[in-house]
This record gives sequence, C-alpha cells and structure tokens, in this order.
Amino acid sequence: MDMNIQNEQIVKEQTSKDMATRELLKVAIVGHVDHGKSTFVGRLLHDTDSLPDGKYDGIVAMCEKRGVPFEFAFLMDSFQAERDQGITIDTSQIWFSSKSRDYVIIDAPGHKEFLKNMITGAAQSDAAILMIDAHEGVQEQSRRHGYLLNLLGVDQIAVVVNKMDLVGFSQAKFDQIESEYRQYLGSIGVEATQFIPISAREGDNVVVLSNNMPWYNGPSVTQTLDSFAKQSAAIDLPLRLPVQDVYKFDERRIIAGNIISGQLRIGDRLSFSPSGKTAIVKNIEKWPIAYAEKEKQNIVIGAGQSVGITLSEQIFVERGDVISHVSDNVKGFETGELIEPHLGKTFTAKLFWLGENPFKIGKSYKMKLGTTEIMVRVKCINHILDAENLSQAQGDQLLRNQLGEVVLTTRENIALDDYRYFNKSGRFVLLEDFDIAGGGVISLETYENERAKLFAKSSNITRVDHAVSLAERENSNGHKGGVLWMTGLSGSGKSSLAISLERKLFRQGMQVYVLDGDNLRHGLNGNLDFSDIDRKENIRRASEVAALMARAGFIVIVSLISPFVKDRKQASIVQGEGFYEIYINADLVTCETRDVKGLYAKARNGEIKDFTGISSPYEAPEKADLTIDTYALSVEQGAQKLMQFAVAKFHMAYEQDYSI
Repeated sequence: MDMNIQNEQIVKEQTSKDMATRELLKVAIVGHVDHGKSTFVGRLLHDTDSLPDGKYDGIVAMCEKRGVPFEFAFLMDSFQAERDQGITIDTSQIWFSSKSRDYVIIDAPGHKEFLKNMITGAAQSDAAILMIDAHEGVQEQSRRHGYLLNLLGVDQIAVVVNKMDLVGFSQAKFDQIESEYRQYLGSIGVEATQFIPISAREGDNVVVLSNNMPWYNGPSVTQTLDSFAKQSAAIDLPLRLPVQDVYKFDERRIIAGNIISGQLRIGDRLSFSPSGKTAIVKNIEKWPIAYAEKEKQNIVIGAGQSVGITLSEQIFVERGDVISHVSDNVKGFETGELIEPHLGKTFTAKLFWLGENPFKIGKSYKMKLGTTEIMVRVKCINHILDAENLSQAQGDQLLRNQLGEVVLTTRENIALDDYRYFNKSGRFVLLEDFDIAGGGVISLETYENERAKLFAKSSNITRVDHAVSLAERENSNGHKGGVLWMTGLSGSGKSSLAISLERKLFRQGMQVYVLDGDNLRHGLNGNLDFSDIDRKENIRRASEVAALMARAGFIVIVSLISPFVKDRKQASIVQGEGFYEIYINADLVTCETRDVKGLYAKARNGEIKDFTGISSPYEAPEKADLTIDTYALSVEQGAQKLMQFAVAKFHMAYEQDYSI
C-alpha cells in the first residue's frame, strides 16, 4: 500500500474515533419571524468553515441564476417555499463542531403559524439561543418563546440581539432590550445565561468579537455555546422506565424501554404502575451490547439508555406501564414518596394549545404521556394566561396559540409525575384527529396520591398454602388442570361448543367446568357494563377465578367474547402454564344470522352501545392455539376437534372414548 494512502486512512480512522467520543450538545435557535435566525445559522456555519465543500459557491451560483441577492439564510433553508416566502417553515437540524465539542443546531421556526414545530425542536434541546431584532425590540412572540422554553424545561438560554448594524451598534438600544427582556424572564422564573449583541449579516460577535461594539465585554456566540453545560442524565432521580414493548423469545418475556431517570440493576425489586404489581429483575440486556454472563451481575443501566429486562416471576406487563423501584426498598432520595409515581385520575396542567379547533371544557382528547396513550377529559380551565403581560383571564375554551392552566381527568388511575421533580416524565401532548394539538406539563401540588388507598388491602394479605398439592390433585384426577379460553364474536358458537365439550369431558370422568360470560355477569360481574374499562375488569375477574379452579385440578372452559388482545394476554399470564387460547371463528354475517336474541339488530339500531363487531372492535387472535371455524363445522364436529385438542394438551391417561 502507498505510504501516503496508508497515512490518510489512519488520519480518517482517528478522526472518526475522536468524533465518536466527543460530547454532543443540542441547541435550539428560536425567535420571531424575520429576526434573522436562518441568517445567523448560515453565517455561523460559514465563519467556522463547517459547510460542505461547494455549498457556499453553489448557493451563490443559484442566486445569480435566479437574479436574487445572496443571503446567508440560503445556506441552511431546505425548502424552495422558504426561499420564496422568506421564512423558515419546518424544523431543520444542522451538525456543527467547535474545537471543544459537537453540536446539533435545531433551527425552530418562530412564526406564529409554526409554533408547533418550534416546540418540537426546543423540546429536544439541552439549551437554546433566543433571537431578538434590535430594530424591532421585544415582541409578543419573544415573550411567548421565553415562556415556552421555560415550560419545556430549557433553562440554559442565551439571548442574542441581532441586527445591531441597523441601530448603529447602539449600546443604549442593546441595554434597553436586555433590561426589558431580563425583567420579563425573571417574572416567569427564568435567568438568561448571556445577552449578546450581534450582526448576523456582517458577522459581528458571532465567532469573533466585533470592533464595532467595543463597549461589549462578553463572549461571542460560539464562546457562549461552548460554555453551555451538557444536561446530565437524571441518574440521581428515582427510577422511571416506561414500558415500550414486551417481546417473547422462547420462554422469555423481555420487557423493553428507555430509562428516563434513575438506575437499574439485576436483583432490584420493581414496581409496575398503575397496576401496583411487583417483581425482581432476573436478567438484564442493554442494546446494542450483549454482555457475557459473568459480567451481568455488575451491570448498572442509567438514565438515557435503552434496556431489556426479564423478571423473576411472570406478571402481566404492557406498553405504557411505568417501572420504578419499590418505595420501601430504596433510600437516599430526599423526597421518598416520589420513588414510585403518583397514581390518580385528575391533575392540573399548564397547557399550550396548538389545535385548529378550540380546547373546550367537557371535551375529550387522547393524551400521550411517555409510552402511555389514554383518553382525558377537560374538567375545567382555571385561567387563560396572556404571555405578553402574564395577566390571567377566565374562559371556557383555549384558542390556537393560547396558554392556560387546566384540569384534566381520566376514567382510570394512571401513573403521573410532577413536572417540578421530573421534567421529562412530567411532560405530555394532546392529540386531536391523530395530530398533536397541544402540550403541557403536570402539576400534582394539591392532589392526593391514590397509591396507598388502592393497595392498602393487598399489603396485609399473605397467600395461604394448601394441604393438598396440585400434583396430588392431578394424580387423583388422572389429568392436569388448565384453562381453555374460547374467544369470538357473539353468535360464533362459543357457548354451544363449551357446553358440548364440558359434557364430553365429564362423561370421561374429568373434573371440568364452564365459565360463561353471561352467567358471570349475572353474579360476580353483575356491576360491570360493556365499556372498554369494564370489559377489562370482567376479563380480569374471570381469569382469576379460572386460574384458581385450574389450581384445584379442574379443566376450566372459559367462554367470553374477550375482544381485546392485551386482555387475553393478561389472562394467559394469570394462569401461566396450561392456558390455551381457542379462537371460535365465524364472520359477522354468519353471527348475525344466528342472532336468536336480536342483539345485533338492537346494536345496529343504536339500542345497545359498545356492542362488539358493530360499535366496538374485536381483535382476533394472531396465533391462537386452536381455531374452530364454526361457519364450516357443526357443533358436534367442533366439539370433537376440541376434545382431541384437550386430550393432547392435558395428557389424559385413559381410553379415548369420545361418545356422548
């Protein structure tokens, strides 16, 4: 190999290694339209030689071809529409490096119509540069942007006063703007890191200190950027790990997510909210590294890292659950009651509304909080805040781009964190028609934590061991206990098949019992309706009863519509080994022709709400243990198929006589 080529390759490899280990800081650039953000970023890239080869010459040539004067803003504006309109309409991310660290410069649009993108950009940032036009002074948008940065938890803010050349580099003008805006920021609890007078067009104080403003003794913009501290991962806060998903590999169920705060180790006892269930970390994996077995006992996973864990026992965990440590087992955090998330149905929020339609009292929206998605209802609007002068007004709605303090409520308890202590897990967004319509932070200052009340009864209960073991029961019965969970639409034939199978198994001397949905709702579940929440509780109770009977040695045939996949998964975990999902498959047309009770007709006429298949969805099993197609098979044929399946799964040691 040629020596020069070899040396060049070594330099490239070393440069790549250096870049991989350098600190990365995310900085948002925000400001009013036409205050010069794009020009500033273009000048910054040019003056620090951070532009790709040929970029500057290409833009100059483009301007000459189109007959327009060159502007530094063209170096980073990505869209033709932006050049035509002279405004930035989307969030752009530009990678930039100083001698001390790497940066992602997030240029967030400041025009009132594009505040949603500004919020998206600022929410990703460690720090922010807020730009004000020296000629126009502090505008309403300037105050709004300062308030939003505070709302989003960005506490490192450098205020850049641009276009100083248009005011003759006047110190008096700069001092006036600094005094006015510093006073405003102070009123909302924000202290700016630095105020810097610049001219982005001329390059004054962007990289090099300007001779045009000898009265300014502070740092340049790049020096200010280098002084910003990287926001440390919140490892000293209590553990918060929202469950992203649960993956099944062989017999392992790996719970995956990204740690928002705190640390995690093998052997930690975890709490899962809002269910209140607990379990111990059995094993841990961290992507993309696969640890050797001997290393795993020493692993400590901290905030900002993705992780997969397995538990010492099988409990039902789903996307949206929040993992924390159990309060009794964790010491050292000054506010001990925050070890586990607050549980409740109501909270106050400081909200910024972005939706096309007004935010109204009594209306419901989908809230995304971490990995949780849940419907919330607007209980009241405490006040509407004027970002210009911080005055408060009363009203029953928020219009687009308005700020307000509101009270939101849910139908079931959810895991909540107060933004004052957890600035990441205390943030949320609201969706309307699948689009982000608002965002805010959670305040729990006046709300009682329902956790102690919800789990007070269970904390004083100890499981009682039986004098007769499950093995003894199975030996006596000649078969194992277990659950055959039949799911399908109303009219698919679940009850008919369950009763026929029960008779067949009983004739063979089996301990067998049918738990039918209608029968359960006459007694144990008589207080439940057919809403999604009550359906979930209906299935939870049925699965607990079925599991108890299976432990007594019974073959339990459960006949429930059980329309949702996650609820059936929970039932399978409650039982564990010996649970089999049976899909009783019949299309909607077939089920309606069997509608002897007239339920489908009533549902279509609106007489029955939340009716599965009509006004409420049914989620068919993806991988059922057995499927019985009742539109093709008779009840007898289906029962025969079920009987054969039951024999194979429960290992019945006797002559197989399937006659009734």
